[in-house]
Amino acid sequence: MSDLSITISGGVQTIRFTRPDKKNALCSTMYVAMNEALAKGDADASVVAHLFIGSGGVFSAGNDIGEFAERARGKSSLSEPIVRFIRGLPTVSKPMIAAVDGLAVGIGTTMLFHCDLVYATPSASLRTPFLDLGIVPEAGSSLLAPKRLGYARAFELLVLGEPMSAEKALAAGLINAIVAPDALEATAREAAARLGRKPPEALALSRRLMRGDPAAIVARIDEEVAVFAERLASPEAREAFAAFLEKRQPDFRKLAAR
Repeated sequence: MSDLSITISGGVQTIRFTRPDKKNALCSTMYVAMNEALAKGDADASVVAHLFIGSGGVFSAGNDIGEFAERARGKSSLSEPIVRFIRGLPTVSKPMIAAVDGLAVGIGTTMLFHCDLVYATPSASLRTPFLDLGIVPEAGSSLLAPKRLGYARAFELLVLGEPMSAEKALAAGLINAIVAPDALEATAREAAARLGRKPPEALALSRRLMRGDPAAIVARIDEEVAVFAERLASPEAREAFAAFLEKRQPDFRKLAAR
C-alpha cells in the first residue's frame, strides 16, 4: 500500500492518508503528491470538492517526526513541498472537506482551519504539540485559530497543547458534526454531492466572499515558516526531537544552565 491514495469519483477528489505503520504521518513525498493533486483538482472542471480522509482509525499523526529530527540535527529549514502545501491551502479555489477519525496531530489539526466542512467521529482527538517540540504553530493557525476558537481556546490548543475532543471541537465551531465511524466517509461525500448540485459560479463567489483575501493568511504563514525554521535549528528543538526518538522526557533545564 502506498502512503497516499488519490482518486476522483462523483466529482470528489479524495486524498486518503494510507501510512498505517506511521499513523498516517505526512512525509515529503506525500506533500509533493498532495500539491499536485490540489492543483490538478482545482483545474479539473469535473471536480467539485477535495476530501481529506485518513485510514485505520487515524486521520494523521502530523508531520513525520523522523524527517523533522533530521532537519533539526542538520540545522535545515522546512522542506519546499511542506511550505508549498501550507502556503497553498488558503488559495485552493474549490471547497475542501475533511473527515476526521482518531488522532489529528499538528498539520492534521491546523489544516482543518482551511477546510470548509469538517466531520469527525466521537474518537477524534485534535492535538498540536508544537511547543513541546521546541517549535511554533504553522499553516496560519496562529492567525486562524484565535479567530475561529477565541484566544483562550486557541492558546489552550496551540500553546498549552491540550487535546481537543470531538465534542469540544464541535462546541468551538471547528467541526460541523460528529458522526459514527461507519458513516464518516458517506457523510462527507454526501456534503460534497450537495455542493455539486449548487450553481458553480455562485458557489465559488460565495466561498471567496466568506473566506476573504488569502493574502493576510499567506503573509502569516510566511512569518510562521521563518520562525519555524529558526526554531527547528534551536537547542530546544534538537533536545525535544532527540527525546522523542529516544522515548524519554526532554530536559530543557539543562539548556538554560549553559
